[in-house]
Amino acid sequence: MAGRRTILLVDMNAFYASCHQAHDPSLKGKPVIVSGDPALRHGVVLAASYEAKAYGVKTGMTVAEARAYCPHGVFTRPDYDLYMGFSIRAVNIMRDFSPLVEVFSIDEAFVETTGCENLFGDGMTIAKQIMGRVNDELNITCSIGVANSKVVAKTAADLKKPNGLTVITKEDIPEKYWPLDVDKMFGVGPRIKKTLNDFFAVKTIGDLAHADIKRLKKRFGKVGEVLWACANGIDDSPVDPNSLDESRSIGHQITLPRDYYRRSEIDTVLLELSDEVCRRARAKGYQGRVVGLTVRGRDLKGIYRTRTIGECTSIAGDVFRTAASLFEEHWESYQPVRLLGVTLGQLRRIGYVQLEIFTTRNKEQYLAAAVDAIIKRHGEKSLMRATSLTEASLFYEPKQTVGGTSDAPARIPHPSFDVRHS
Repeated sequence: MAGRRTILLVDMNAFYASCHQAHDPSLKGKPVIVSGDPALRHGVVLAASYEAKAYGVKTGMTVAEARAYCPHGVFTRPDYDLYMGFSIRAVNIMRDFSPLVEVFSIDEAFVETTGCENLFGDGMTIAKQIMGRVNDELNITCSIGVANSKVVAKTAADLKKPNGLTVITKEDIPEKYWPLDVDKMFGVGPRIKKTLNDFFAVKTIGDLAHADIKRLKKRFGKVGEVLWACANGIDDSPVDPNSLDESRSIGHQITLPRDYYRRSEIDTVLLELSDEVCRRARAKGYQGRVVGLTVRGRDLKGIYRTRTIGECTSIAGDVFRTAASLFEEHWESYQPVRLLGVTLGQLRRIGYVQLEIFTTRNKEQYLAAAVDAIIKRHGEKSLMRATSLTEASLFYEPKQTVGGTSDAPARIPHPSFDVRHS
């Protein structure tokens, strides 16, 4: 692949569970299930080792379901400090081979090795070295995709798990890439897949690559052109080692305690996430113009969509309305929701605030500042919206009943490790 871009996507296998197994050797070979409070039957499985997956345990199951499939499983609470430690060590290994390492999530990173061939070998050789060092030094496994673009490398990394290596060159695309189901391509979620199936008879990535680009653009806008290009292996987006810079975006996401279907419940969570993100932005002196929405279903697979708004803001109402609109447009109402995330991007420092005589915007800004001051002094729960008193809320706490807690769902916080999270 000399003379072309060489990009690797390194994906840690069953990462959360693998970290526990590496940290505690007695767990090696055992079915480890990372979940919310194992004592709560409404707890959610966040990750499962391959030993647990062999019994049918899947991410997004309730603890009760996981126990039914694997009664002898080892249930453990998530330890994000442990995961971050392993993630940092893994990224440092990758940086030994290239300065161009872009952290995509806590367990994934892109590595561009273009120009490093004379030092470490071609993409496959470097991938094998990274896999060996991750295994030897961290005692966990990873799968790696090697390609000429980020989108193909991401797809390739998902093809062989665990501990798999897949190389897809430009010449390999018709044989290895195009026969895959279209939703195997990075960026194609359930809604886009359904539209492609129903309106374009597109079933595979190859079908999409040969689809009429004009029709795609008419249906999807600019996204249609991007989808067509990605299906043809065309993706010039750079590997950005500064993708997690604080000035890029601020985000927060949460894994929900159960499947959410009702729009009122989903809007409650989106509003609270918008409040949290905007409060953090204001605390750091930022406003942003790009709102991002992350939605994942029962299997924790889903979508990430963004929209640029008219002017920079750090007002929760602005962010919420945009996030809710993105949800309406890109997520099918019949599909359950198990994770939601909101980000505010394209941030800039607040220099001055333009006064708007004929709007209520100044009042919103003053109100936000007053709320920030109260919460900073008296705590997160000292002041909240009325919707936060409902069971859908992230702050909801069930009343105690005789003999223990009620059956109302418990909150399972899940800090965001989104690529744009700061």
